[in-house]
Amino acid sequence: MSNKNYNRFTLTAALPYANGPVHIGHLAGVYVPADIYARFLRQQGKDVAFICGSDEHGVAIELRARKEGVTPQQVVDKYHNQIKNSFEQFGISFDIYSRTSSETHHKTASDYFKKLYENGKFEEHSSEQFYDQKEKQFLADRYIKGTCPTCSFPEAYGDQCESCGSTLSPAELINPKSMLSGESPIMKETKHWYFPLNEYEDWLRQWILEDHKEWKSNVAGQCKSWLDNGLRPRPMTRDLDWGIPVPVEGAEGKVLYVWFDAPIGYISATKDWAADKGKNWEDYWKKEDTRLVHFIGKDNIVFHCVIFPALLKADGDYILPDNVPANEFLNLESNKISTSRNWAVWLHEYLEEFPEKQDVLRYVLTANAPETKDNDFTWKDFQSRNNSELVAIFGNFVNRAVVLTHKYFDGKIPVRGALDGRDQEVIDEIKTFRDKVESSLEQFRFREALNHLMDLARVGNKYLADTEPWKLIKTDETRVATIMNLALQIAGSLTILSEPFLPFTSEKLRGMLNQENTKWSDAGSIDLLNEGQKIDEPVLLFEKIEDKVVEEQVQKLMDTKKANEAEASASKVTPAKEEMTFDDFMKMDLRVGEIKTAEKVEKSNKLLKFTVDTGLDQRTIVSGIAKHFTPEEMIGKKVTVLANLAPRKIMGIESQGMLLFAENADGSLKAVTPNSEADNGATIS
Repeated sequence: MSNKNYNRFTLTAALPYANGPVHIGHLAGVYVPADIYARFLRQQGKDVAFICGSDEHGVAIELRARKEGVTPQQVVDKYHNQIKNSFEQFGISFDIYSRTSSETHHKTASDYFKKLYENGKFEEHSSEQFYDQKEKQFLADRYIKGTCPTCSFPEAYGDQCESCGSTLSPAELINPKSMLSGESPIMKETKHWYFPLNEYEDWLRQWILEDHKEWKSNVAGQCKSWLDNGLRPRPMTRDLDWGIPVPVEGAEGKVLYVWFDAPIGYISATKDWAADKGKNWEDYWKKEDTRLVHFIGKDNIVFHCVIFPALLKADGDYILPDNVPANEFLNLESNKISTSRNWAVWLHEYLEEFPEKQDVLRYVLTANAPETKDNDFTWKDFQSRNNSELVAIFGNFVNRAVVLTHKYFDGKIPVRGALDGRDQEVIDEIKTFRDKVESSLEQFRFREALNHLMDLARVGNKYLADTEPWKLIKTDETRVATIMNLALQIAGSLTILSEPFLPFTSEKLRGMLNQENTKWSDAGSIDLLNEGQKIDEPVLLFEKIEDKVVEEQVQKLMDTKKANEAEASASKVTPAKEEMTFDDFMKMDLRVGEIKTAEKVEKSNKLLKFTVDTGLDQRTIVSGIAKHFTPEEMIGKKVTVLANLAPRKIMGIESQGMLLFAENADGSLKAVTPNSEADNGATIS
């Protein structure tokens, strides 16, 4: 549906966890596109509520607090302020940046849960969950680590494997360990309140896959995958100390699940903003003529497209998101951004090291945005785009137009005379750019919209190059006056159209041209600037970034990499595991096997499927080693097989055992291979 059919817009940007600073992956995935869209709507005169805030509950906060030896409140206070200040300096124009520790949010989330509870929307179930006997605490999914059953990554969390991306439950982990004590947890009974997501499956399938065919393919694809696997009741409470207490009798010591709590933070923040502005918050969440759009990264798609909409539907009073234009991930120098390994470009550090260059980073992240697939940020590309595009195209055109106006017309907008054919071609062309940019933005194609903006600057450059006013000035000042008038009108349109993408540059250019406040619909006009109007002296909008500056940033990353490698090397001998008995060892049936066939598993870049002759039989075994070995090099190899491991389905394939590999400190694998003369089926003891 067109934006013109809505009277107001509620835009939400994913709430960043207040357990660390913001990096360029967050900016490219969520905050830059969200800000572009919000600024664009405001220029059109739309009623906009652009909402965000710090997510201050959940396991991640508790883990950070334990690590730093402080309270969770101290952690969230520190990072909330840092994140908020970084966003402000970077020009992210939230109407409110709130926090989920606020009184308004606690009451809003608590009341929301209570209403659903009283209306019978939850199911109460007792189940056995992991419990740390040493710490005397039930373990949330993120408090548990173990080996991923899908790809064999040894550091998978209880809710998700960060290596292969599989969604997990703690019970699926191989050799699970408590992150609090390092010990193996036990199973203990506990009670929780479950939301029957399965009851909304048919409705969600219709609403997402049929009613919103305009959604991005990566969003619809991930939702379809979840729906095809079948939805199950999901607990909306947790056994934790830090969070919003569950407002139900018998729920002492339990808090709301962070993914129930956090999205409601959009609503509570809107309440505070509306109260401050004298508006009615319900207009932005309950009126059908309001468009709700969630800006998120791909790791949050399921929560914003499946779980939160189902919760809104269960309440019955709220509008549903009209679009969720989630982006994929941004990598850094061909490696996945990792906060734990410090492999990131942190926003607060960038602002210190590149003062007054907010728009350069905004431009590069938009031009290279991971809109439909993962993309890569490199410092060389950052330098190249700044020097060859912002400086050489945008900045060069504006500088020439302003410099020549001061040189030939005393810094005043010259009088436009008769137009020739070339002038009319340019006028007709520049009138098209507003609609081009607008169409792309309305479809959330931010890279495409930015390209249109730069094409307008290219039109201006070519116009000056073709007409050569510096040569004509000697013979035809009237003609030069017309050329410079039109060039400055193009610059005036650049002021308007660049504001969503490059707000600091737009403001600087507006000041240089002494351009009055204009609206989006004025872009493309050739009467933006009045004849005889004085313009200011030229100021460089962008400056070249030298090799040395980029080399320093690359070196900073290389130093981080070396430090990580040194740390890995220092601890390359894996600490001994807990003591086991001789009887435990004797339970393991280790045998020599021979790989007869090997092939990649469809839709997985981690898994290989083997047929293994164990001497007892020929069986199927799936192993997550595809990044280390090709199927061809594994065929015929003698391997060590754990033959009596209970069968487990992996990607729909029943795996009947495990192959043994040794992992080096650098993450490489080596097969634990018996002597080639050993017979298939020979036992290892």
